[in-house]
Amino acid sequence: MSDPVRHECGVALVRLLKPLSWYQEKYGTPLWGFFKLFLLMEKQHNRGQDGAGVACVKLDVPAGEPFMFRERNIKSNPLDRIFKALLQQYEAQVADGTIHPEFTDTVKRHFDFGAELYLGHLRYGTSGGYSLSACHPFFRRSPWPTRNLMLGGNFNMTNTAELNDSLIAMGQHPIFATDTQAVLEKIGFFLDEEHEELYRQLRTRGLPGEEVSRRISEDLDIARVITRAAEKLDGGYTLAGLIGNGDAFVVRDPAGIRPCYYFQNDEVVAFASERAPLMTVFDVDAAAAREVPPGHVVVIKRRGTLTSTAFAAPLPRASCSFERIYFSRGNDLDIYRERKALGARLADQVLTAINQDLQNTVISFIPNTAEVAYYGLMEALRLRRRDEVKAAILAAAQRGALDETLLDDLILRNWPRAEKVVSKDVKIRTFIGQEKWRNELASHVYDVFYGSVKPTDNLVVIDDSIVRGTTLRRSIIRILARLNPKKIIIVSTAPQIRYPDCYGIDMSELAKFIAFEAAVALLKERGQGGLLEEIYGLCRGELTRAGPGTVNHVRKIYEPFTPAEISAKIVELVYPRGIEWQGPVQIIYQTIENLHAAVPHHTGDWYFTGRYPTPGGYRVVHQAYVNYFEKHEGRSY
Repeated sequence: MSDPVRHECGVALVRLLKPLSWYQEKYGTPLWGFFKLFLLMEKQHNRGQDGAGVACVKLDVPAGEPFMFRERNIKSNPLDRIFKALLQQYEAQVADGTIHPEFTDTVKRHFDFGAELYLGHLRYGTSGGYSLSACHPFFRRSPWPTRNLMLGGNFNMTNTAELNDSLIAMGQHPIFATDTQAVLEKIGFFLDEEHEELYRQLRTRGLPGEEVSRRISEDLDIARVITRAAEKLDGGYTLAGLIGNGDAFVVRDPAGIRPCYYFQNDEVVAFASERAPLMTVFDVDAAAAREVPPGHVVVIKRRGTLTSTAFAAPLPRASCSFERIYFSRGNDLDIYRERKALGARLADQVLTAINQDLQNTVISFIPNTAEVAYYGLMEALRLRRRDEVKAAILAAAQRGALDETLLDDLILRNWPRAEKVVSKDVKIRTFIGQEKWRNELASHVYDVFYGSVKPTDNLVVIDDSIVRGTTLRRSIIRILARLNPKKIIIVSTAPQIRYPDCYGIDMSELAKFIAFEAAVALLKERGQGGLLEEIYGLCRGELTRAGPGTVNHVRKIYEPFTPAEISAKIVELVYPRGIEWQGPVQIIYQTIENLHAAVPHHTGDWYFTGRYPTPGGYRVVHQAYVNYFEKHEGRSY
């Protein structure tokens, strides 16, 4: 994605099912689970570089000793910093004789993260800013183990204000910080209630305090806690939590918007936001890394049992298609196939744009995340050309006209040409204050391979998505123009992004979408600007109505125009001024139909179509338009 977009977060959870001594004897280290957590997080570093956090729970800790620990960091390379510091602490304790790894009780007693249960989180700052206080996991403390709660997640809630209001109605005094804080307090409230109900029942039997605590831990019904807490949640979410007694849970939203997978054997239960990290870290095949069902909470009890329970009525499946287009790592076998298919399905539009002239066309990609789709496009074009050559040879043979000259002409002419035309240099630090010079520096992030394109060549460059058009306008087209091609064609594997997201991706301001900017410009050019005020009134009405609506009035902005008309206007808006090269530019977007054909099981497409999977999405799109019309900046939820 050439436009930088904040998105997603990553979670990892590891629960050891054997004593630490087992891993010391079998794998040569009592920190086997700790290292697995690090690897799961490292294999998901694509999901967040704004901060990282890890937490753990130790089982069977004597009263008076700490049993839950947390480390967070928001500096550069936060994950490396956390694990490096913790390992230095461990190695120093081994060196001075405080810890003897072969005696795992010393590890558990003296090393904070010598534990059986771990939680990790990688953060993109979509809510709450970038301070340490906004970094997961969040911690709700209590002297009762069963009331301590650590929480981290990959999510955005569309109704944080409503959640806070419900907390106030319960008698709480919530701090209006982030949706994470609201969810933490919501779950914490019902966790407290569950604890209190069990406590009252057990105390009436006259049981001693130690036995009461043990029985509460055993009988604590985490699935019921989540069912009650999640009743009013509206958003896309994967939540992972640790309870101080050693219970753990992972929750996935009823529409399956946010991804989550898990692996289980007799040694470990592990969860991750993506499947491929589980396969790599535990060396298992795809079938072993199972998907957490939408609308379910998976609970791992202190005793090591695992159950999956539905906590909400199912919604139509709306798994995020952007996960497959761009966000998730491309080494997952299904994602790799889907990204190739996304590229292949652009072949018709590309051939039309170059007038079938493959011989005088160079095809490449930018940025590196579009490379797999590029392979898919090239494969599709080569297969088509092969079929054409085969048909021509057979026809010539039937006519008796097959000779060496014809074969040379058929085989060597008009084949797809691939070149590496752009490379990304080391990140240039844009420390200069004036915007003019910052933009100048940004235009040098990429460099070209001079001589890779001839003046008679079309230049086709595939990108995974075009959101704001900022990078196209400020740098990409300028850079490609240095190669002096006959024509530049930018191809997006994603359709036009027209509507805000509120389920995990930080793109909620309509005015920043180049497709929206283009549609508004077209309306004004054609004397239909009054529609903008009409839509404003409709959106205001939706925001004041009682009950959720499922109509998206912002769609009216796009209805008068074809996707091709909007793409043509986008070209006008992003075409750089003041450059010597004045050739034509064309922008091609994936169609919705081809998106769903290439990615059949991830049908969440609200940012392309405006069809939201929850009522909160419609509230957000209307608020986003009101913010645009009233010239208010900031998130719309």
